[in-house]
Amino acid sequence: MSVIHVRAPGLQTTVQDLGREGFGPLGVSPSGAADAISLRLGNRLVGNADGAAGLEMTLLGGTFLFPERALIALTGSDFGSTLDAKPIELWTSVSVEPGQTLRVGSTRSGARSYLCVRGGVAVEPFLGSASTHLLSGLGGYQGRALRKGDVLRIAAANISFPGKIVASGALERLSPRNVLRVTPGPQNDSFPAASQQLFYKSAYRVAEESNRMGLRLEGPPISHAAAGEMITEGVALGAVQITAAGLPIILFVEQQTTGGYAKIANVISADMHSLGQLRPRDGIRFARVDWDTARSLLLEQEKLLASEDLFSR
Repeated sequence: MSVIHVRAPGLQTTVQDLGREGFGPLGVSPSGAADAISLRLGNRLVGNADGAAGLEMTLLGGTFLFPERALIALTGSDFGSTLDAKPIELWTSVSVEPGQTLRVGSTRSGARSYLCVRGGVAVEPFLGSASTHLLSGLGGYQGRALRKGDVLRIAAANISFPGKIVASGALERLSPRNVLRVTPGPQNDSFPAASQQLFYKSAYRVAEESNRMGLRLEGPPISHAAAGEMITEGVALGAVQITAAGLPIILFVEQQTTGGYAKIANVISADMHSLGQLRPRDGIRFARVDWDTARSLLLEQEKLLASEDLFSR
């Protein structure tokens, strides 16, 4: 079985797949790739199933030695990557020769870059998933972010696979958004009209304290009738909670599964990958859409991902 030697881990590099769905009632959030579309496309570029495990790098990438031949793809944000000091492109299949070193630099755009390798990263599944849940220390590679000296196994696969490039037109349509589309949240009616108007017209900034659990936002505080009075209830991925101080928190892939803050909105599924590319200090806004529009946008996105126009060769 082939391996990858971690020479430098980067800021926060973890093994991620598409997450573990269905365990919310047990208090286990899905985890998985923060930008699932980038992981899916990276896996397709190397001939893996969409949900194969890859590496998610946050803000600063790592350095990896490949002792044997491999086929890789880098997707997501541009981190200025090189293979034996030669620049390599994003969104394309790349052949790696034995002994070559991949260096992934720091972010030039967006928050996360993904490294996918033919065969996928092989780790022991936890609740049916390879994804790392950092908060609980479960899944992935020893339940933690990678460290210098780690050795990752690659699942066996024939690396003879035709190279591909994601079409530029598809990338434009799938590019992350700073205007996040949302549907009304469960407690939407507890917010007076003036508060809702303020929420949708205001610009917010992602706070430094944001992480895979949630994105804390800075901006105008939102008042509401349910502040501090709610009974804890189940919460959904992408829910926009309003704290007692009136500031929004967008629940993300390692979210708590219950919460007692009122939820004014919920980010639609088609925009969830955009959350994964938001960096601290990035600016965002919210735009309200109805349920039918949210469903149509997701279907349109999945249709593109299934189309023959996705790849240019």
